[in-house]
Amino acid sequence: MSTVGILVNPRSGSDVRRLLTSAGSSTVEDKVSILRRIIHGATEAGAEEVVLTRDPFSITRRATENLQLPLKVVFLDLPLHHNERDSVDAAQAMRDAGCGSVVSLGGDGTNRALALGWPDAPLIPISTGTNNAFPVHVEPTVAGVAAGLVATGAVSLMAHSARAKVVAVEVTGGDTGTETDMALIDAVAVNDPYVGSLELFDPETMMLGVLTQADPAAIGFSGLAGTVLPCPSVEERGVVLEFAPPSLNPARLVRAALAPGWFATVGLVRSEYLDLDTPVEVDGPCLLAFDGERSRRLHAGQTASLRVVRQGPRVIDVGAVVHSGARTGAFELRVGNSEP
Repeated sequence: MSTVGILVNPRSGSDVRRLLTSAGSSTVEDKVSILRRIIHGATEAGAEEVVLTRDPFSITRRATENLQLPLKVVFLDLPLHHNERDSVDAAQAMRDAGCGSVVSLGGDGTNRALALGWPDAPLIPISTGTNNAFPVHVEPTVAGVAAGLVATGAVSLMAHSARAKVVAVEVTGGDTGTETDMALIDAVAVNDPYVGSLELFDPETMMLGVLTQADPAAIGFSGLAGTVLPCPSVEERGVVLEFAPPSLNPARLVRAALAPGWFATVGLVRSEYLDLDTPVEVDGPCLLAFDGERSRRLHAGQTASLRVVRQGPRVIDVGAVVHSGARTGAFELRVGNSEP
C-alpha cells in the first residue's frame, strides 16, 4: 500500500518570539487548511493511505473529518509528551509503518526532531515555523502531489532527492560517557544560563557556530553566516564562525536579521569554510543551541566535537518530482481502449 506520513508540529509558529519580533504566526486553522490540501494532493497522485499523529489541538482530526476521498487514514497510537520527543517518536513510527514519503509542518527544530527519529526520511519539509532555513515555502497541494508520486513509485525517490547535511555532535568528558546529537542547520555555543529558552540570542553571549548552509536570504544564523560566507545546501562543505562580544570592539562587525524583523550587530573574529567531516571542538562550560533552540548544557571538563556530514533526511525536490510526473504522463487519466 502506498503510504504518506504527515507530521504536524501543533506549536510551530506560535512561540514567545512573536512577542519580541515581527514574526508571523501559524494558527491552528492555518495548519488544518495546509493539512487538508496535502491530503487531497497525495490522494490525487495515487496515495492509498495517510499516517498521522494525534495532537492536543485536534488539527489532524479536524483536517480529516468528512473527507470524501478513496483514502485510508491511520492515526498512530503514541503518548504525548508535549516536547520534541513527540516528533521523534512519530518519525520512528512512520518509518516502521512503511511510509514511502513524509511531509512535515514546522520549522528547523521540528525537522531536526524528525531527523533524530528517522535520519534518512524521504522528506518534504513545509515551513510553518519561525526561523525556517531548512523547510521550503511551497503550495501544500503540490507538496501532497509530490509526496504521493514518490510514495506510489510513479516517480523515483533516489532520482529526485538528496541527503541533507547535518552537524553531527559528539560530547565527551564528565560522568555520562560519550553522547551524540545533531543539528540540521546550525550548532551554536553560547554563554547563556537557560536551556530550552526561546528568547532571542544576545550577540554578547555568542561564542562559536558550525553551520551546514549559509544563505543571506535566510533568517537566523544561516542568514548571518550567509552575509560573510555563502554556502548553499548543495555544496560539500560547511561554515564555522567564531564570535566576539560587540562591546569589546572586535575588528569585524556584521549586521544581520537573527529573527523576523529583528536585526542585531554581531562581532566576528573568525569565518571560514569547513570541509565535510572536519571536527571543530568547543569546551564547556557553555550551552549548545541546535537549530535556534538552546538544547544541551556543556559542563566544565566536557568537550563537544562538531562535524558537518551529509547524513540527514533525503529531501525531496517537489518541483523536480511534479515535472517528472508530467513528462511521464502521471497526470493523464487512463481511458479504456475503444474504437474511434
